[in-house]
Order: sequence, then C-alpha cells, then structure tokens
Amino acid sequence: MATTLGLGVAAVNTGNNLLFLIVSAMLGFMAVSGLMGWLNIRNLEVRLQVPDEVYAGVQTLVSVLIINRRRFLPSFLIRIALCGTEALCTVVERGGAQKVSFLHAFPERGLHTITCAVVGSSFPVHFFVRRRQVPVQSSVTVFPAPRSFPVATPVAPPDAGSDLTPLSPGYDGELVKISDYRGGESLKLIHWRLSAKHEVFKVKELSATADEPVIIEPELLPGRNMEDRLSHGAYLINRLLKVGRPVGLKVGEKRVAAGNTRQHRLQLLGELALYGKN
Repeated sequence: MATTLGLGVAAVNTGNNLLFLIVSAMLGFMAVSGLMGWLNIRNLEVRLQVPDEVYAGVQTLVSVLIINRRRFLPSFLIRIALCGTEALCTVVERGGAQKVSFLHAFPERGLHTITCAVVGSSFPVHFFVRRRQVPVQSSVTVFPAPRSFPVATPVAPPDAGSDLTPLSPGYDGELVKISDYRGGESLKLIHWRLSAKHEVFKVKELSATADEPVIIEPELLPGRNMEDRLSHGAYLINRLLKVGRPVGLKVGEKRVAAGNTRQHRLQLLGELALYGKN
C-alpha cells in the first residue's frame, strides 16, 4: 500500500506515463484482491460443537463447523476466532462443510453464551486480511471442576481398586471381612463354621446395601468456600455413579431424586454448575 501511494505521488510530480501505468496496475490488482477476499468470506455459517460434559478449568476439545453456502466457489484460508482462540481451515468446498477443532478451557462454572465468531481470511495474496462477525448463538453449561477429598461414604466394593475409604458397615450388603466377636453384633452375623474351627466367635462384617441411595448436600461438604464444596460435590457424584450407586442432590430449596444413569449424572452436575448463578 505505501509503495503504491509513493509511486502515485511520483507519477503526479514527474508526469511519467510509465509510472501512471504501473500505479494503475497495482491499484487495480489491490482492488481485485480486496474484492476476492471479501467474496471469500461471504455466505459462511459457523456452528459450535461442544461435548455435553465440560468442566471449569479443564481443557476441552471444541469443534467448529464451517458451512459454505455459496453455490459456485469454495472458500480458502478461513480463520475462525472463537473463545479467544483461532483455528485455521484451508478450504471449504462450495455447498460443503469443514470441521476444525481446538482445545479450550472455560475459566469458571456456569452457563456460557457464545453469540458470535469472527471469520477472517488473507486470501488471495495476503494484501488484506478481511474479517467479519458471524452469529453463532450457542450455550455451554460448564460444570464445577471435580476435586477429590477424604470420603467417608461407601462408594466401592473392597476389590474395586478404589482410593477412597472402605464401604460402611451394614447388615445386608457384600461380605467385607471376618473379624472377632466384640459383643453387641447380631447373632445372624456370627460365622458358625469358622467359630467352631477357631473356638472363638467369628462375625461377618457386611457392607451397606450397594444400591442404597445417597443424597448430596453441597452446603454440608467440607471446603473453604462454596466453590470448593461444589467441586467436592461434583467429585462425589462422579465417583458414586461410577460404581452404580444411586445419587440425589439437595441444593438450597431444590431436591433432585436419586438415580444412576448418565443423563441423571449430567443433570446433577448441571444443578451444581448453575447453583447461585441466577
């Protein structure tokens, strides 16, 4: 651009026809390249694709679908700026679509609304970088980042390799171990065959029933603040449901019945994500 303007000034001052021709050719080339660059980013549609399980501060693979609505020409060297990150797509065929992906970490829990993306391109010769905003209108629910903490809740059988505390004692669950009679145990827990063999009373220690529901109240969980408690709640939900334990939730005045499906788990995490955000 600066060179063209300099040649234009020189042509005017000197009256040199050759310089006029050169300047005209350069200006014409710039105009054509600018027009082609503008046409290159027209009629592009952008759709955001985010997994249904996203945690605050954890990098997530975000995909952007670029759709070319033009009937005759492809689009080249398309850059998408979204969520503070840029992704490059080399070519999007006419009437076709191309997906590009990048890693992004949402900084905090809650509902994140993305209204637009910036589409740009340096096509055809990098003289100009054309940009325009394209509406997206997508919402992402970001869950609290799970944080582990010492758990005294029964969450796994003793052979599951869990790093949590053992199952709590019960009367009708799985056999945890055989121990000496300490007095006060129910007679039905006495292991009579081992007692006769060892000549001392041996009792069976059973876990609580594996499918006993657990209702989590984040306000009662340990933590320095509510964000820590919500993160601990997310950890508990994932750990308990991983072993098939039905889990419910009580947040404020709202109560969610216990369940153990994946959709139920996402619902519970969604409740934690939006807690206190209204």
